[in-house]
Amino acid sequence: MRPVPRWALLSSGCAPVLLVGGWTIAALQQGPGYDPVTQTISVLGAHGAHGAAGFWVMTGALLGLGLCHLLTAWGLRAAALAGRVALGAGGAVALVVALLPVPSSGGSLVHGSVVAVGFTLLAVWPVLAADRGGTAPWGLRPAPSITVTILMGVGAGWFLIEMQRQGAAGVAERFVTCVQSLWPLMVVASCLCRRCDDEPSR
Repeated sequence: MRPVPRWALLSSGCAPVLLVGGWTIAALQQGPGYDPVTQTISVLGAHGAHGAAGFWVMTGALLGLGLCHLLTAWGLRAAALAGRVALGAGGAVALVVALLPVPSSGGSLVHGSVVAVGFTLLAVWPVLAADRGGTAPWGLRPAPSITVTILMGVGAGWFLIEMQRQGAAGVAERFVTCVQSLWPLMVVASCLCRRCDDEPSR
C-alpha cells in the first residue's frame, strides 16, 4: 500500500470543521431571518442576502472546503486514481460554487447545476477509490465504500423530497454534506491506522 502522508489528516479533518463552522457562523450573522431547518446552505452564500457578513463567511468556508478536498485527493495515494480524481474534482467544484453564489432572491440554474455536479462527484468517489484487494484499509474496502455512497444517494433523495414539499430541506442538505465532508477524513484515518499497524512488523 502506498503511504498516505500525515498532513492529509489535517486537510481532511479541516473540511468538516470549515463546512459546519462556516454555516453556523454565517447563520448567526444572518440573524433570525434565516431558518436552518427549511433554508439551504446556498441561501447563506447568496450575495446581498440580509447583509454581506454571512455571504463572506460562507464563501470563505466553501473555498476552504474545496482546497481541503484538493489537498486530500493529492495525498490519498493509497486510493485508486479514479477516486482521487473524483474527490479532487469535487473540491474544484466547491471552489466554483463559492464563486457562483445564488442571487439574493430567486434561484440560479447555473448554481444549481454546478452543485449537482459537485454532489455527484463527492458521492461516487468512495466507490471509485475502493481497492478490491483483501489487504486494503477498511475505508477503501468495497463494502464501506458502497455503503457510504448509497447513504449519500438516500440523503440526496430526502433533500429533493423536502425541497418539493417545502419541508426540512436545510436539515437534509446538512446531513448529506456532513457525510460528504467526513468520509475523506475516515478514509485517511483508516489508511494511517493501517500504516501504524504495519510498521512494527517491519
